[in-house]
Amino acid sequence: MTTMTAPAGAQRRAGASATVLRTETRLFRREPATLFWVMVFPTALLVILGSIPSFRQHDPSLGGERLVDAYVPVAVLLTMIMAGLQAMPPVITGYRERGILRRMSTTPVRPHALLGAQMGLHGAAALLSALLSLAVGRIVFAVPLPRQAFGYVLALLLAILAALALGALVSAVSRNAKVANAIGSAVFFPMMFSAGVWLPVQAMPDSLARIVELTPFGAAARALDQAAAGNWPGWAHLAVLAVWAVLLSAGANRWFRWE
Repeated sequence: MTTMTAPAGAQRRAGASATVLRTETRLFRREPATLFWVMVFPTALLVILGSIPSFRQHDPSLGGERLVDAYVPVAVLLTMIMAGLQAMPPVITGYRERGILRRMSTTPVRPHALLGAQMGLHGAAALLSALLSLAVGRIVFAVPLPRQAFGYVLALLLAILAALALGALVSAVSRNAKVANAIGSAVFFPMMFSAGVWLPVQAMPDSLARIVELTPFGAAARALDQAAAGNWPGWAHLAVLAVWAVLLSAGANRWFRWE
């Protein structure tokens, strides 16, 4: 009987996870604000910045690149920050406030099922937004596409995982949406700085750049920049991204609270 019960329990959990994913997908499509900030805003910001004449002039401090060239990976990273820290935590903490998570705790659903569904949906939106930024950069501003495509995709996926794992951790430890917004805002601006929103990482002083490269978005910025130039991303940068993704995911699953 024990042998039969274990597969039956696993099947119930798998069915519950699939149901959660389908439900979350329907709800996600009904959130125009989320779709705008994650999928439209970063590319719109790139277009606005690229329309400034000085951004289209070659800059010796960037190795002869234009600022608009340097800001394409910044726009790519901004999509992940918006998805992980601004879009996802309010959804999960809102469920907690309304008692939805408490009711779900009595079903076969496990924390990783809900977190996984949210991370998958926001991750897919961030990936599509990143591709949109790359396409607009290429078509509108003649920004070269990444020359090391496989390395770029690998760094991009690791960066998305790290960003969403960070958002999942914020969601897990926040009692309600107000707390999630406060924590998310406190983390949001340092992550934007490390991603190079105000100053590209490659233009930072060496000492500051070395510190920034230990953060997930600083490491991602350098890895994406290296792959875009045709080089394989530094293994140290990829390792930083992988370690952050694993640790943050483990923490989110460990400290997740249903109520």
